[in-house]
Parts: sequence; C-alpha cells; structure tokens
Amino acid sequence: MRVEDPTDPDVAVLINHLADTLAYWHSTTGYGRGIAAPQLGVPRRVIFLQLPGEKPWPLINPEIVERSEEKIVVWDACLSFLSIFMQVERHREITIHYWDLRAMKHVFHADESRNLSELLQHEIDHLDGILAIDRIVDMKTLCTREEFEKRYRESSPYAGSTATIGS
Repeated sequence: MRVEDPTDPDVAVLINHLADTLAYWHSTTGYGRGIAAPQLGVPRRVIFLQLPGEKPWPLINPEIVERSEEKIVVWDACLSFLSIFMQVERHREITIHYWDLRAMKHVFHADESRNLSELLQHEIDHLDGILAIDRIVDMKTLCTREEFEKRYRESSPYAGSTATIGS
C-alpha cells in the first residue's frame, strides 16, 4: 500500500522499527543491508537501507522507472529466510523514484557499484510480494548458508564483507 503522506509521524515510527530490526539482524548474523516493511508484517511501500559506512537511507514509495536490458546473475539471500542462498537474475542498472520523510521526491540511478541495483531490486520486490526464491535462475544453486560460505563465498562479490548480501 502506498504511503499517502511521507511526513506522517507513523511513517517515521515504521522506519525506526525497520532500522532497529535490521540492526538486530545484522548484529546477530553479520548479514543485512536492507529491509522492507512487509518483512515486519506492515503492508506499506517503505524500505530502509543501511549500507556500510553510510547514513541510514529510508525510501518511501520507491518504484523502478527504468531497467537496463542487460541482466546479471548474482548470489542472493534474504533475512526472511537466513539459511538459504541462491542465484537470481537482476537488471544490471535501474533508475528509481522515491520520497523521503520530508516528502521530497528523489531520482536515483543504481548500478553494480556497491551492489545497489541488486539490493534495491530485492527490497522493492518485497513491496510487490516477490521473494528472492521466486527469481531463482536454477534450483541447483539453492544452498544453505554453510554451503555458500564454504563453496561460493570467495568467488562471489560478497567475499570482502559478510554485510553485503541481499536484504
């Protein structure tokens, strides 16, 4: 459900809940850069990102307005089911529109830098009722967290930091 008034105090409360939940998941698992309101059972179009070394980034009513034709296959995981990893297909680049807490509209272009294109697509999918498992490219890539860590982590873009995978 779209947020009609981004300045509504309830939206700020929701964003605080998202931030607290993400911080908890990150501190206990080492994973997590983003979370979407539906993951807390709240049917609102709000996501919250906390990228390493960056300021908190709430996005209200984010929507993808452009997608590159070129796609990439990436490892993905989700805080909704922490023990499962899989490869999914995503657009290499996207452009989104979103609003901030002051009701200011923003346009943001994301590419593979910091894996932002993949992350934003992952989180916006949550708003549309789509999970990473719905986008799996090959069921043979489905593996446990332990298997990913052992067999695939070094060859993935996530080898540098455990805090960069999926939602």
